[in-house]
Amino acid sequence: MIELTVDAAGLARSRFVVSPLHEVAATLLPWGLRPDPEADPWVTRARRVLRRARLPLLSELALDGGGYLPDFLSPHPSGPSPTVEEELDRVRATPPGRVLDELEALRNGRPCNGLAGAELPPGVRRAMARGGGHVARQVAEELRRYWELAFAPHWPDAKAALDAEVDRCAGVLARQGAAGLFNSLHPGIRWADGTLRVDSRFTVGIPVPLVIVVPSLVATGPAVVVDPVPGGRRPPMVAYPVRDRPVAPVPPSAELAGLLGPTRAGLLGALALPASTTQLAARHFLSAATVSYHLGVLHRAGLVTRTRSGRTVLYRRTPAGSRLAGRS
Repeated sequence: MIELTVDAAGLARSRFVVSPLHEVAATLLPWGLRPDPEADPWVTRARRVLRRARLPLLSELALDGGGYLPDFLSPHPSGPSPTVEEELDRVRATPPGRVLDELEALRNGRPCNGLAGAELPPGVRRAMARGGGHVARQVAEELRRYWELAFAPHWPDAKAALDAEVDRCAGVLARQGAAGLFNSLHPGIRWADGTLRVDSRFTVGIPVPLVIVVPSLVATGPAVVVDPVPGGRRPPMVAYPVRDRPVAPVPPSAELAGLLGPTRAGLLGALALPASTTQLAARHFLSAATVSYHLGVLHRAGLVTRTRSGRTVLYRRTPAGSRLAGRS
């Protein structure tokens, strides 16, 4: 069990983050080998890409069982929705001493918390001999290649699902408060009496200045990233699996296509989860103007809703639209 004690000020500073590199690093954990059966196929394919793409450091750091994945692979985000380029820059800029300290934490473990040490793989040892800065640069380059091969084509849909989860949480916070929000995330995450408790095979109990919460499409259960460096002050990150995962759209029935027309029927079928005009245009090989026109018709008919998320307008089926599409 991991117990994070947060006072009222820390709770006010806590925030949600959608992080592309967190999803990349999550596939290096055992979840990447044994993803949820309902996970999108790209999650399952990611580890195969890792094995074939000649990414030596990432391959050696990837975990098949228990262990520790160095934190600098998925740095603490500086904002609510960083781009992958911003996060890769943060990996490159990781202080060399921090890189080496985290790799030493991998070697030594934290026996008092239930984390066993592990022998450093030979490629990691060779890279460390050239300094922490060299390790950070090589890891950033490998992360970039891994991202481009396994994640980039799927990120717009994944990000839409993660953004929708953050919007859901904002609604729960407004209606039920912080306790209701944390208790809505996952059965393995519970909030009571100023303490956030997360089910874990590790044992940690610490006061923290705030909590960074990261929804994930890769994770199959909750996890907490606690600073492994003695005297480190990074706030913990709590990851949890989102309930609404992106699903491949089912082709509309002939009856629905006959009623609405094939383009509108296809768009309605694709909107089980929120999506923007740009995302729908790319998926359906249509111009943004064409998609916008048909979404306007569906919106006026009460079959889709639209909400703003930052600078993006997201569309989603209404209950009436789902009934018409034959999907509850």
